[in-house]
Amino acid sequence: MKKLSRRQFFGQASCAALGSTAMLSSIANLKLLNALATPTVGAGEDYRALVCILLAGGNDSYNMLLPKSGEAYSNYQNTRADLALASESVLQLNPLTNNSMDFGLHPSMSGLKSLFDDGNAALVSNIGTLIEPIQSRTEYRSGLKKLPLGLFSHSDQIQQWQTSVPQSREAIGWGGKMADILAATNQNDNISMNISLSGRNVFQSGEMTMEYTISNKGNGAEGIEPFYGYPNNGFLDRIRRQAVDSLMEDVYSDIFKSTFANLTSDALAAQEEFSSAIAGVAPFADKSNGDPAFSEHYLPQNLRMVAKTIAARQELGMKRQTFFITFGGWDHHNEVIESQQYMLGVVSSALKEFFDVLKNDLQIENNVTAFTVSDFGRTLTSNGQGSDHAWGGNQIVVGGAVNGQEIYGQYPNLNLTDNPLNLSDRGTLIPTTGVDEYFAEMALWFGVSLNDLSTILPNISNFYSPSSSEMPIGFLPNV
Repeated sequence: MKKLSRRQFFGQASCAALGSTAMLSSIANLKLLNALATPTVGAGEDYRALVCILLAGGNDSYNMLLPKSGEAYSNYQNTRADLALASESVLQLNPLTNNSMDFGLHPSMSGLKSLFDDGNAALVSNIGTLIEPIQSRTEYRSGLKKLPLGLFSHSDQIQQWQTSVPQSREAIGWGGKMADILAATNQNDNISMNISLSGRNVFQSGEMTMEYTISNKGNGAEGIEPFYGYPNNGFLDRIRRQAVDSLMEDVYSDIFKSTFANLTSDALAAQEEFSSAIAGVAPFADKSNGDPAFSEHYLPQNLRMVAKTIAARQELGMKRQTFFITFGGWDHHNEVIESQQYMLGVVSSALKEFFDVLKNDLQIENNVTAFTVSDFGRTLTSNGQGSDHAWGGNQIVVGGAVNGQEIYGQYPNLNLTDNPLNLSDRGTLIPTTGVDEYFAEMALWFGVSLNDLSTILPNISNFYSPSSSEMPIGFLPNV
């Protein structure tokens, strides 16, 4: 007989129950059985949060992290041509591990540099979607290596960064799978472990988990819209709420009507609970210059609401949470220099503001890790106005637990000649670090067991052995 793990046994038993029980009770059984199969997570100050920031469109990240001097900068300058930044404008980075390259950060990212210098930020270089390692252009062209579907397609790559399953077009994300496994960690069944400030997304969608969508306005949760413009607004709102409650409490013989009524009732209850918890969070302290803790752009405002939700974690009964934010507009086929000057500055200052509030207001910075993802890197060469779709790129990780002031992965040679990682005369680089390694590190830190890692990341064994005593990359501590 095929040997089954405890979780596989529960999963197969619960699926078999679908043939003999009603749909709603089967879903309840699945949730219960999943809770029984959930591994125990460590005690103590056990809160952990992951904050995923999607730079949608494909960030030209070799102008975000670049060589600053010497032969490496000369290669960069020659290859990037009119897209190259002047060496003297680039912010100096001094990684703790000196690999003989002088690194620089985009000139608009002084906030990220401050976090990096303080050991609270790291960068991961030349990372991308991979099914298995590909060492060179020769291997890529051999036909012997499995390649991601739609390799340079926005829709495919943005999905694969959220699923970490590049060989198929899946609708289940690795954040959703984590929530399925760790659901019993949280005490609150009304509000999902996964909270989105950018609506529906693949990353947070699981077999039994959906994201809970909030906004950065007011107390975050959206309820029934009020009767704006009418006198005695509160009175009319109460009447409408009572009417809705009456409809929801009715008994429906039609299972779809009943399900809809139950979902609506649950959503209203969750909205009230979430809003009440957020309303109790004290305002964050202003910056030392008197400016508000968070800037007005929607990215820092979304991070402000993430911080408020984290502040309300005990009221909400949360020990594990993921957050998802999309910052779009990175498909810079033109005006890349001008656009990045502004947009990378927004990312940098938003991450600094977020970390400062976590540290100074909430004292929870060691329990929250924020990270970026993006569709793909971009071509090293210019198209005359900007850059085009490519593959490997660079990403950011921020948090008090991060083993910071380091650049992880293998920073590539940016010279196109005799470069085994370069696929074309445009400078399309094969990633040397796979997204599986990146996500596995965060999943382990989040509380996923080594045994469950392959459930979340099916290709992880191609890059990392779950029996290893080391973390896959090293930017988070071994837990």
